[in-house]
Amino acid sequence: MGDSDTSGRGGGPERVPGRSRRRFPGISSRAYEHPADRSALVALRKLTGFDTAFKALSGLLPERSLRLLYLSDSVRVSDRQFAHLNDMLRDACYILDLEKVPAMYITQNPQPNAMCIGMDEPIVVLTTGLVELLDEEEMRAVIGHEVGHALSGHSVYRTILLFLTSLALKVAWIPLGNVAVLALVTALREWFRKSELSADRAGLLVGQDLHASMRGLMKLAGGHHLHEMNVDAFLEQAEEYESSGDMRDSVLKILNMLPRSHPFTTVRAAELKKWAASRDYQRLMDGHYPRRDEDKDTSVGDSFRESASHYAESVRTSKDPLMAFVRDVAGGAGDLGSKLRDRFGGGRTGGETSEGSDAEDRSGAGGTGREDGPAGPENGPEDTEGPDGPDTPRKG
Repeated sequence: MGDSDTSGRGGGPERVPGRSRRRFPGISSRAYEHPADRSALVALRKLTGFDTAFKALSGLLPERSLRLLYLSDSVRVSDRQFAHLNDMLRDACYILDLEKVPAMYITQNPQPNAMCIGMDEPIVVLTTGLVELLDEEEMRAVIGHEVGHALSGHSVYRTILLFLTSLALKVAWIPLGNVAVLALVTALREWFRKSELSADRAGLLVGQDLHASMRGLMKLAGGHHLHEMNVDAFLEQAEEYESSGDMRDSVLKILNMLPRSHPFTTVRAAELKKWAASRDYQRLMDGHYPRRDEDKDTSVGDSFRESASHYAESVRTSKDPLMAFVRDVAGGAGDLGSKLRDRFGGGRTGGETSEGSDAEDRSGAGGTGREDGPAGPENGPEDTEGPDGPDTPRKG
């Protein structure tokens, strides 16, 4: 697994994987977590009644029943069953330094899907549709994706979401029409969509093959016909999706997204490629990343500021018509506020002079010559304010 030693012991070479991969000892999930994932989770925890509901559901969730279900009606991956997937799982845990390898099951379902669930101990579930769809390197990225969920602790909230949206339909005493339950489900979906962006990054860290990650996402969108698809054209779809249309289309995008548990595949591909080209990714690959033993010293405020900065940058660079409108409104409000302060706060605007007023100020202030009011346009509001957009969590 990982960077294998080719020398071996006892004089014979050990079996070496197709190519070596960098390992990340002690890596913290903060190294790859998307800022939107962290901020959405903070918003979720601030949701009114979330703590109470979480504690109640933690005791009610039939986790033991789920484990027995997969044990009895699925195939558990091991050295004797789906051995190649077992090797990938162990390799992913080795690369991300996950101490305990989670159990993994293959379940019969033609729909390509994978998930990491569990309250006490995470388990990974892959469908047969996914196993049949992806090649080895694409599957390696997917398994790394699920191990990333496990390392980040996402499985707990994913289990609650699964219970509320699927299993709860069979339980008559759960008030599905209750506004509080619907709010919790909506908040969980908002967070989970963001958590997928983090897990995609973890999958890239494990596979360390951006093209394989891209191919996997394309296959999830277009099926087996990889020879008919093109990565660049696929990413162009994401560009067109973000920038085309008007504000009506922006609203429709939000409405289309609300019932989904995953972001759209073109958007995921574009986000992953952007991160792979970033300095943060390069530093991580060079061995500079936050460690797990530093997590206790992490400032929540710093994480929140990082998330706020991410949203501000998203608004500033987004080509979505609604985001452009938000930018224009924020910029217009800033200009208006600056002009009002200049007009009524004693400052100067344009090339105007007010020597009479200055003389009065000097005489009244003992001849100090101090001028009040803004010193120039740099004192006006910056564009970083108002990072509210479709992706901004608004709960709680």
